[in-house]
Amino acid sequence: MMGEFILRLSIWFLLTANFTLANIVIGVGIALFLPRCHTEPDRLRDVFRTLSKVFVAVPIAYIEAVQMIFRPHSQEEIVEKRVSSRRSPGLIFLDIFLITFTPKTIVIRYYDAGWYAVHLVSPRQRLSQQRLSQQRSEGRSDGRSPRKSGGQP
Repeated sequence: MMGEFILRLSIWFLLTANFTLANIVIGVGIALFLPRCHTEPDRLRDVFRTLSKVFVAVPIAYIEAVQMIFRPHSQEEIVEKRVSSRRSPGLIFLDIFLITFTPKTIVIRYYDAGWYAVHLVSPRQRLSQQRLSQQRSEGRSDGRSPRKSGGQP
């Protein structure tokens, strides 16, 4: 119960980023009065691992926001991200929060089989990058165009 309280209060402070006395009282009230879910307890190692990822995501989110300001991101794709299917609802929420917190990604859907559908945006590929990826798909990895047959080596 105490771990759930600390988790809820931590999420409240991450969402509000306000540590005034009034906000602390509101956060404690919300953490105490939210309904409890009766599931199997989380492994402490999984909770700490997920929370550490959330705290690392904060500076990454700022970096990605600055990147999006100075460099347009127009490439979009939807990928499926695999996670453990035996996660509790609290850890699933933290995973979705972690993915959605960064500006370049958002979770579209969670599948009960342990998959997230994630929408990603990335910067436009430059023409040289497009050529290089096209050559790699054709089997050339050195960046040179294929030789014509019959010429000197």
